[in-house]
Amino acid sequence: MTFKAIRLVGFGITLLAAPALAHHTDISLDFNQVVEVSGTVKEFHIASPHSALYVMVTDENGRDAEWSLDLESPGVLARAGWTTTTIIPGDKVTVTLHPLKDGAPGGKALTVELPDGTVMGE
Repeated sequence: MTFKAIRLVGFGITLLAAPALAHHTDISLDFNQVVEVSGTVKEFHIASPHSALYVMVTDENGRDAEWSLDLESPGVLARAGWTTTTIIPGDKVTVTLHPLKDGAPGGKALTVELPDGTVMGE
């Protein structure tokens, strides 16, 4: 294979990888903040490419808001001991997270404290 052919193949591989890099952007997250919310689990899904946790949180004014939280991929969660029944709707949980920059109720979960006090994600 000539040097020119190797460069062309390398360029093609780079182009194919670009969409994967774009998918994994965390530009909407505020990595300078870590916040904690407590509430009741509405839904929990282990799914590709990222799992999700939806928690109903009551603010200081008594208003409920649904927090949409991204979790890791199914493989990462499984290696950390998560199963589809680690969290079930109705569970009371406390989540630490990087919030969304725009202030919407959501973000990237870092840890989840389960009802029995177990902390997942550390």
